[in-house]
Amino acid sequence: MRLNNKIAIITGAGRGIGEAISIRLAKEGTDIVVCDIDFDNAERTTEKIKTLGRQPLTIKIDVSKSKDVGEMVNLTMKKFGRIDILVNNAGIAIVKPIVEFEEEEWDKVIDVDLKGVFLCSKAVAKIMINQKSGKIINISSSSGKMGTEFFANYAAAKFGVIGFTQGLAKELAPYKITVNAVCPGIIGTKMWDYADEELSKRLGLPKGEAFKKQIQNIPLSRSGTPEDVAGIVAFLVSPEADYMTGQAINVTGGMVMH
Repeated sequence: MRLNNKIAIITGAGRGIGEAISIRLAKEGTDIVVCDIDFDNAERTTEKIKTLGRQPLTIKIDVSKSKDVGEMVNLTMKKFGRIDILVNNAGIAIVKPIVEFEEEEWDKVIDVDLKGVFLCSKAVAKIMINQKSGKIINISSSSGKMGTEFFANYAAAKFGVIGFTQGLAKELAPYKITVNAVCPGIIGTKMWDYADEELSKRLGLPKGEAFKKQIQNIPLSRSGTPEDVAGIVAFLVSPEADYMTGQAINVTGGMVMH
């Protein structure tokens, strides 16, 4: 196991990509701090980690609230005494034309998808600087490299995550801390179920057709799985990736190639 006895905080760990990352890192020997705003989902992930013989800690958290983030770090340090890995995975999307966006909706997506990355990274970086070691992974998106209609505010947040990743990587490099981003494309999750439903309505298509149209743009001719993303994260937090920092790695089946 490449990550034996490491401690990882994973936000948005209750389902989808976050759940898959949690399980993959647990299989690699990591104890997992399972964080999600939906505590029931987080507990389901926790039970799966227990069956793998690892120690989980389940925390309900709104990553856009600094008080919640501070409590997450305090509880983690109290139980484990260190933080080796942070995966900023929590995210939301609202699919609609920008002219229909309410200011509160814009703020909500930016607060979770971008501000949450900042708050969690800031809090954990203080611990990692003292340790002079650590790995931070920020889950961006193919939308962080290529804007798409009806996803303008999501793209703004995810572009921001990549810029933040690059800046933070340079700041933390002297402390032997690496910071990288992962950019998933079309991944079969409940978020994409929602996106397909909204896009199909906007484009006048039957439910499911918008998702199929997206697949047509993928050279590998399939959507990705949460496990596809989890495998890349497992590599980036392993010793094999010690010489990589400030990168934004596409997991898109070839849909995005830059």
